[in-house]
Amino acid sequence: MTTAGKLVKSLIDKKLTCATAESCTGGGVGYAITGVAGSSAVFMGGVVSYDNSVKQGVLGVPEEVLAAKGAVSSECAAAMAEGARRLLSTDLAVSITGIAGPGGGSAEKPVGLVWFGLASKAGTTTDKQIFPGDREAVRTAAIEHALALLLGAADLT
Repeated sequence: MTTAGKLVKSLIDKKLTCATAESCTGGGVGYAITGVAGSSAVFMGGVVSYDNSVKQGVLGVPEEVLAAKGAVSSECAAAMAEGARRLLSTDLAVSITGIAGPGGGSAEKPVGLVWFGLASKAGTTTDKQIFPGDREAVRTAAIEHALALLLGAADLT
């Protein structure tokens, strides 16, 4: 069974709902979840906030966070997850913001750097990963990691 399949089963079993806020993955996590039969019972929706104006205007990421820390940061990932959870009234929400490449990286924020946020009633945590490979490899790894984060949170709830 895929990670998305395990996630949907766990959410159904525990009567939990989830949402996503995605940037560099462009809706890939939502696509993976909705590929599982029965996901409509647990997946409320997602926001693809590729542009900072959407992160700020829709998800509520503070302008100060974007100005001081940037879109690819722990603070932005946390605010994105919290915004998705609030906006879609879910038990859990995961966010992804990163640099998939091939360009856009720097010494401080290299290509492959992805920040994840996970919001639940217990609070919000963030996770930093640096994935190797080309754009597609980074995006695929980020999607899988986000699904695993949601699954872990569902299993703990």
